[in-house]
Amino acid sequence: MNKRKSWDEYFIDLLEPLSERATCDRGKTAVIIVINNEIVSTGYVGSPSELPHCDDVGHLMHRVINELDEESQHCVRTNHGEMNAIAQAAKNGKATKGGTLYCKMTPCYTCAKMLIQIGIKRIVAKKRYHADQLSMDLFKQAGIEVNILKDEVVKYEKQ
Repeated sequence: MNKRKSWDEYFIDLLEPLSERATCDRGKTAVIIVINNEIVSTGYVGSPSELPHCDDVGHLMHRVINELDEESQHCVRTNHGEMNAIAQAAKNGKATKGGTLYCKMTPCYTCAKMLIQIGIKRIVAKKRYHADQLSMDLFKQAGIEVNILKDEVVKYEKQ
């Protein structure tokens, strides 16, 4: 007997091919915003339209001190997948309130604030982002359900 995938499995599995469009090799990731099991928008890591991509001109690195007083490096040339999915929904006049976000890793703090603001009520993450504690605290305060499928931190170069 063929076992049909759950909706969560279905949308999580779509993230891998979507992330292949990412234009920053440090965080090849993507997200999907879903309402009532229908895709509202997708987003992947990439520069704003018409601007250079990391894959073409290299990274624009900034050093950051996180909430644990640890230094990390971040490429700021690109928008995160969450930002691009939110922008796509807005550009196309699509509602996001009450939606579920599917993501390869838990959102960063800035994206977490934006997701709260647009009314996301549930997040399903494949793995954890290395600096997600503030995000997780925000989600808890906002009453957003977060399901992490594999409690493992995503590793990438110059983290």
